[in-house]
Amino acid sequence: MSTFQEKYDEWLQQQLQNENNHRRRELLEKGLGHGTIEFLRLIWYPTVGHFDHLYPEWEIRDFNNGFRYLDLAYRPFDAKGCFEIQGYGPHARDLDVRRFKDLCWRHSLLALDGWTLLPIAYLSIRDEPKQCQQLILALLGKFNSIETSTELSWLESETIRFARRTLRPFTPIEVANHLKISDRHTRRVLKRLVELEFLSIASGSERVRTYKIRE
Repeated sequence: MSTFQEKYDEWLQQQLQNENNHRRRELLEKGLGHGTIEFLRLIWYPTVGHFDHLYPEWEIRDFNNGFRYLDLAYRPFDAKGCFEIQGYGPHARDLDVRRFKDLCWRHSLLALDGWTLLPIAYLSIRDEPKQCQQLILALLGKFNSIETSTELSWLESETIRFARRTLRPFTPIEVANHLKISDRHTRRVLKRLVELEFLSIASGSERVRTYKIRE
């Protein structure tokens, strides 16, 4: 079984081989930043298991006809998702007014261009990996039809997709509204998914109040 480092090296080499843009190629040759690599090692790869549709140092144009680079772009079927790894040190604490305004412009222009931007704090990668992994699943759920077990019905599969996109415990009424079925039917679906160990109970005992995706 391939290790993270083997898959990472293979992926980065492939990016270099397929890149004709000399600006992006120079950035890739310098290697990715420590925060980006840690995100890939601790969050992305354990969650997804591959680097398909993921592009480091993705080049975009800004409104001044200059070039900007995204830490990681996620482009399945021409979708526009991106991750920006935010460090925390003297650089972040002492962010001057000019850089702060530029950061806000950057995020605004990406939003206007249709990008779904997820800023990830380096401290969260280190201290809150499970929450970061849930964020990844939510982004994949936004852009992809997440595969589920063939043993599940359509309602059960859609409930799993809903759970993966939700970054917090959810109530039966939320699922009922999403599936457009009755509360009683929803609770039967949720009960079966708990029995199959796809979901777990987040709160409540005699009558369950909230559920969450099973880790």
